[in-house]
Amino acid sequence: MCNTHEHPHHHNEQAVLSIEQDILHRNNLLAERNRGYFEAKRILALNLMSSPGSGKTSLLEETIRRLNGRLAMYVIEGDQQTSNDANRIAALSVPVFQVNTGTGCHLEAGMINHALKHLAPPEGSLLFIENVGNLICPAMFDLGEAYKVVVVSTTEGDDKPLKYPHIFWEANVCIINKTDLLPYLDGAGIQTLRENALKVNPQLQLFELSATKGAGMDAWCDWLYNISKSTSLITSFLNSKYDKPGIN
Repeated sequence: MCNTHEHPHHHNEQAVLSIEQDILHRNNLLAERNRGYFEAKRILALNLMSSPGSGKTSLLEETIRRLNGRLAMYVIEGDQQTSNDANRIAALSVPVFQVNTGTGCHLEAGMINHALKHLAPPEGSLLFIENVGNLICPAMFDLGEAYKVVVVSTTEGDDKPLKYPHIFWEANVCIINKTDLLPYLDGAGIQTLRENALKVNPQLQLFELSATKGAGMDAWCDWLYNISKSTSLITSFLNSKYDKPGIN
């Protein structure tokens, strides 16, 4: 009979934690390399994150239509499979690079670094990174972007920021999409959704719009244009992000 002992086994947990920390460390090193590249070339890079079906690609399409001819725009599309979204962007004559993550649920800094070598965006351009549809993992991986943008649709319910606080906490910008559907949603109020987002992150820059109908798009596109033309505003993360206390 084997002798038994009562102390808990934490060896596997410690090994997993060590591997996770190593992965994030390596990712952060590559993210810093990307960030240096963006800053040196004055490229405004935005990381668009959301759950599947929030309307990220439709938002990108309408944004491109409105800013076409005013800004040089490039897109990195992240999906587990297919190039469907990349094909939609390419139809608008905008350079796009597709990244398929397979079983992966998020983009990583190394994937962005690889895509940049193919796209070679010029100085002063605007780079959209459409992350894989997921409200958890993308928030954990720095890509070197200037702004994290979380997109949430009115159809997802007004408690999304409370259920998935980390991604709203990490974001600099929150876009509430599909406002045109509000009249058809029972009990869904945009005011509550807005309040919940700001409850998690009071520093969020908020935009309420309908990518398909066009309402609210002018404010979003004007913000993009102005910030992409301002050298002082093209920074990695807003300094205030590091001054905030953690999530309770």
